Amino acid sequence: MTTSIAVFGSAFNPPSLGHKSVLERLQHFDRVLLLPSYSHAWGKAMIDYDARCELVKAFIEDLGLPNLELCLLEKEIAVGNESVTTYAVLEELQKRLPDTELTFVVGPDNFLNFGKFYKSDEILKKWQILACPEVVKVRSTIIRENIVNNRSISHLTTERVARMLTDKLHYSFREYD
Repeated sequence: MTTSIAVFGSAFNPPSLGHKSVLERLQHFDRVLLLPSYSHAWGKAMIDYDARCELVKAFIEDLGLPNLELCLLEKEIAVGNESVTTYAVLEELQKRLPDTELTFVVGPDNFLNFGKFYKSDEILKKWQILACPEVVKVRSTIIRENIVNNRSISHLTTERVARMLTDKLHYSFREYD
């Protein structure tokens, strides 16, 4: 039997209840890989990669959904600080997991920009694409703004993530300090 894997790439800058609303609808997949962007393709400023990975781990624990996994593939295949394309990620995953059916999950940020993706036509030919907009409209930008303005974020993300984000002693908020 073929394993079905959903690949959900995002900046996770930081993980939000919007991400949660997408992930809750992916329970029919055997595995769902949460793939934080190593370097953003369009130059977006992000919290440190390792810190975002810690946040994603906490997010996964908070959600308690059995098929979720953190995937560090972008860091593994990155060259310097260059962004890693979706095409490169899917090619490498297919090479490592040849007997799997891969589905790339496109969230609201990328749905309208999919034509800008490197080799978007080839991605459409080789893999399944699932457009999965957020049900809960919570943007990571709002979380970051609330942190900067010392406002609560507990209603915007999960409990552990909120606690970790408000503890600035353990995280580098370069662009927000």
